Amino acid sequence: MTRRKAFVVGSAALGGLAGAAVVLPVVGFAIAPVLTRGEERWEAVGTEDDFDRETYRTVVFTETPGIGEAGKTTAYVRRGSAEIEGEDPNGYVAISTRCAHLGCPVRFVQAAGNFICPCHGGVYDFIGERIGGPPVRPLDRFQTRIRNGFVELGPRYSVTNQLKPVRPRDPGEFTGGIWEYLYPPRPTVFPPPN
Repeated sequence: MTRRKAFVVGSAALGGLAGAAVVLPVVGFAIAPVLTRGEERWEAVGTEDDFDRETYRTVVFTETPGIGEAGKTTAYVRRGSAEIEGEDPNGYVAISTRCAHLGCPVRFVQAAGNFICPCHGGVYDFIGERIGGPPVRPLDRFQTRIRNGFVELGPRYSVTNQLKPVRPRDPGEFTGGIWEYLYPPRPTVFPPPN
């Protein structure tokens, strides 16, 4: 092997290593959301008898453990109703208290039967669908299940305007159409409920 050939091979090897040092982290970052899944966390928020079909009950639970009060969040929970299309009358509905516009806390007003956002005037109906103001989509929801007579809340998920579950998103992000593919979810999110 000549000296020129050794320098050509050595330069190519160094160029390949430098290219790999740039490309491998990019590829890892791009496919990480597909390969990783966060640990699902469920927390009991009350017994089955604590909730009824006519109104919501406010519950506080830990969404992100290990960071104290900052990891807690609030949800509105009620029993499912056979009168509302698409709801399981034996199930439970848990709606996030954060507005889909900018994340301000919404309040359920029993007299109006609506959720009201005081920041920019967002209004949602009894099931969390947007009916007025600047929000572009319904309120997020939490997965629910019954274990040993207790209602448990799990991961948060977003819904479309037809209240169909989609992958979790932050408030203000698009939740459907081509945006699902252009902006993949963060690596720590969970798939939508079935």
